[in-house]
Amino acid sequence: MSHPILSEFDIVFAGGGATACVVAGRLAAYDPSLSILILEAGQHTLNKPIHVQPSQALLNLAPTSTTVTFNIGNPSPHLNGRVPIVYSGRCVGGGSCVNFMAYTRAPASDYDDWGVDGWESPKLIPLMKKLEKYEVQPDCPTHGYDGPIKVSSSGCKMGISNEFIQVGATYHKRQYADDTDDLETCNTYSPCQKYIDGSTGIRSDAAHHYIYNQAHNPNLHVWDGKRVKRVIFENKRAVGVEFTGDPVSCPDADQSSSIVRASKLVVVSAGAFGSPTILERSGIGAEAILKRCGIEQLVNLPGVGENYRDHYLVLVPYLATDDIATPFRGDSILQQSLARNSLDSKIKWRPDDEELKAMSPAFQLRWKDFFQDRPDKAVAVFTPFAQYVPPPSRPLSNILAPRSSMTACYYILYPVSVGSVHIDVTEHGKEQMDFNTGILDDPSDIVPLNFGYKKTREIFRRMASYRGEVPADHPDFPEGSAAACREASGPVDLNAPDIVYTAEDDEAIDRFHRDIVQTMSHSLGTCAMKPEADHGVVDARLNVYGVSNLKVADMSISPLNVGGNTYSTALLIGERAAMIIAEDLGIDCI
Repeated sequence: MSHPILSEFDIVFAGGGATACVVAGRLAAYDPSLSILILEAGQHTLNKPIHVQPSQALLNLAPTSTTVTFNIGNPSPHLNGRVPIVYSGRCVGGGSCVNFMAYTRAPASDYDDWGVDGWESPKLIPLMKKLEKYEVQPDCPTHGYDGPIKVSSSGCKMGISNEFIQVGATYHKRQYADDTDDLETCNTYSPCQKYIDGSTGIRSDAAHHYIYNQAHNPNLHVWDGKRVKRVIFENKRAVGVEFTGDPVSCPDADQSSSIVRASKLVVVSAGAFGSPTILERSGIGAEAILKRCGIEQLVNLPGVGENYRDHYLVLVPYLATDDIATPFRGDSILQQSLARNSLDSKIKWRPDDEELKAMSPAFQLRWKDFFQDRPDKAVAVFTPFAQYVPPPSRPLSNILAPRSSMTACYYILYPVSVGSVHIDVTEHGKEQMDFNTGILDDPSDIVPLNFGYKKTREIFRRMASYRGEVPADHPDFPEGSAAACREASGPVDLNAPDIVYTAEDDEAIDRFHRDIVQTMSHSLGTCAMKPEADHGVVDARLNVYGVSNLKVADMSISPLNVGGNTYSTALLIGERAAMIIAEDLGIDCI
């Protein structure tokens, strides 16, 4: 079947998320004569309040949202039969335009652990500095001050931030530091900086700071509402892509297929869900998966779609004093302000000896093998939200709680469990996704979550704003349990004894987590940058094994998890990919 060929470009990007924007924007700046096309399934984000105003971030996750994709996983016995849902950006700029803007960088050693030539931390740190403008404090050796992406405190901290840090220093007996995103500091309370422009209060995303700021370049094109189906090959050389109108973001668009050609390079940059499925629809992947979908195999790459990784998140609300300041409650100045995301403090937590002894034996081997001798690697992040954020089992319409509330957030950074993302077809021949999240498949992964509930509850019940628990959003403890949840008139004393949990209480916490745990939507790994023999998909220069003229550049290439919010890594991959492509094309990228 023939398809109309619209035109030809030097480079075509299949996907317009954060990394694609960085790569395309840098290449366009390095050589404005390059003709570059970004095909993005979602819509433009230019100056839209839902994308640029930090306080509107949660609206992107509303059930009717078209700015994210709701990736539905397979039911899992480890989640009590629940069907998990993982979000991914579906707009120009991708996750950078819909995330919570938290600035949490992974330790430098995470990149050394990849073991990939050219991706060692000494070579990447200059790129980390190149991409950011750190507005928090001057003269920090691992931060940059002239880059496009702004990092700030956003100008105002919620009151519970100081309470969280104070309790951390006293009850939790941890130190404080102004900066724990220096690529090594860990187990220390600190402010939580944000990807927000400190002078304007606007989100600092990849679309606005790498693409939209080059509107003057007639050779840089973004076609929104275009879903890439597959890569077109001639003798295993990528020469273009086939795409259709996207039925979600543009339901009235023409659904017929078109082809656009690429004379120099095709870059697949559709994220941990989109990139492996584009490759599989193009005939690149495991024989059994392609065969069941009726796709002729071009290259046998069984690693495509495997190695799915993420961070596992739990949200637990607490009642707060009526005068607590949040973005939606408190004084009129705060109510009028839009430049906040309710996240102002955190700790990248590692258990001390006493905490480690209190954790289940199922975690001890994981601790010994991975964490014990790596002091820069945190087990989890604890942070308070200055608002009510319900667990995913509760409807988003409840986001404005009837009472003053605050929420404990804790998520683990290096789960052992691994999932997969593949294409499949229904019995009626319609394409669907076969998504195994892998959440809690390994028994060691739930242990730090169970402990995280207990520890954050002890921290929160000592904070001055604490007024008890929101029982419906906590474990269902047995009647008469010392851990039973209820309203309170105020916090307990700093030196009060911790709650003593029975075996039945522990079972309730375990069930609670299996019922509500979700991922951070920090999805990665499904087109891993590893040797082909080790189920790798791309080499160190991002070339897809077995074909030419085709690269992958997004979070799907990360072979291992990273101990931070993945936006920073997505930007970094973009900067490194732009250098690699520029070098391949003989373009000066200084």
